[in-house]
Amino acid sequence: MSKVLLLLPGDGIGPEVTAESRRVVEALNARHGLDVVMEEALFGGAAIDATGDPIEEATVARAQAVDAVLMGAVGGPKWANQPFDKRPEAGLLELRSAMQVFANLRPAMCFPALADASTLKREHVEGLNILFVRELTGGVYFGEPRGIEDLGGGERRGVNTQVYTTTEIRRVARVAFDLAKGRTGKVCSAEKSNVMESGLLWKQEVQKLRDEEYPHVDLSHMLADNTAMQLVKWPKQFDIILTDNLFGDILSDAAAMLTGSLGMLPSAAIGEAGKPGLYEPIHGSAPDIAGHGLANPCASILSLAMGLRYSLGRADLADKVEAAVSKALDDGVRTRDLGGNATTREMGDAVLERLG
Repeated sequence: MSKVLLLLPGDGIGPEVTAESRRVVEALNARHGLDVVMEEALFGGAAIDATGDPIEEATVARAQAVDAVLMGAVGGPKWANQPFDKRPEAGLLELRSAMQVFANLRPAMCFPALADASTLKREHVEGLNILFVRELTGGVYFGEPRGIEDLGGGERRGVNTQVYTTTEIRRVARVAFDLAKGRTGKVCSAEKSNVMESGLLWKQEVQKLRDEEYPHVDLSHMLADNTAMQLVKWPKQFDIILTDNLFGDILSDAAAMLTGSLGMLPSAAIGEAGKPGLYEPIHGSAPDIAGHGLANPCASILSLAMGLRYSLGRADLADKVEAAVSKALDDGVRTRDLGGNATTREMGDAVLERLG
């Protein structure tokens, strides 16, 4: 039976890079036995322009029913003055919550051909392959109470609440420990247990789960601020970094720049087994270059590869796609963010040629 992939191209450069991923799916269908049907819907600012909402209820329902969802980026200055709950980013939070994708997988890999593109020395990043496992549906982004309060006399107060439960912590930690089996077996859990009760609970529950169910996993704990320092000091000390929603957002973006460009980095958001996953490049909508064919489509294509691996049951084709991207880079094909002059379409062509 055919698998179904829902494309949500989004805003800015989202439609351009998603179009190259669509071409990869078409090539895999034609050449390599993939059987995937693609659908498409509006999302983010594009949906606001058409319907007034960043995501329609029908799109949310469809995302829950398909096998995988591939997103582009959302947002831009055009929608900056929307009410908070009607901004493009609100649609993304709604989609993640509805799909119950609680574990965000964000690899920070340095392709051999790009080792000199990093701001760190080659010996610090060559062969780098960190996987962040970030809790995605809890923490300070979702905790209540939240909001901006008027205290009178011109004084206002902004409130956000960091909240985690045992269940939320253990289910994302289990994902990290399961993934560790196929890697080096090392997990570093990052939190702020020295000043935050939620961080202390995180540390305690992660350790308890490891002791009960994963005794062979090499688990260490590190304060999140120290983790940030260690990432720029010697990033290759890490394999899997497990962390909460806020720190995972910050640390994975910092690690992304070690690899040469945000334009190279994919992500996956997964939930319980058998549920659809949500896949997206970690870069933004880059409205300043949208429509000019300058965007790097590799992060979107590599996000598709993660979808093939984790949701569409074709890890073999995920390997092929990743190898094709790597070979294109080895052969010197570069978009502007990597110091080259290839267009978005030309980078897509280079990957397609190397798929065989």
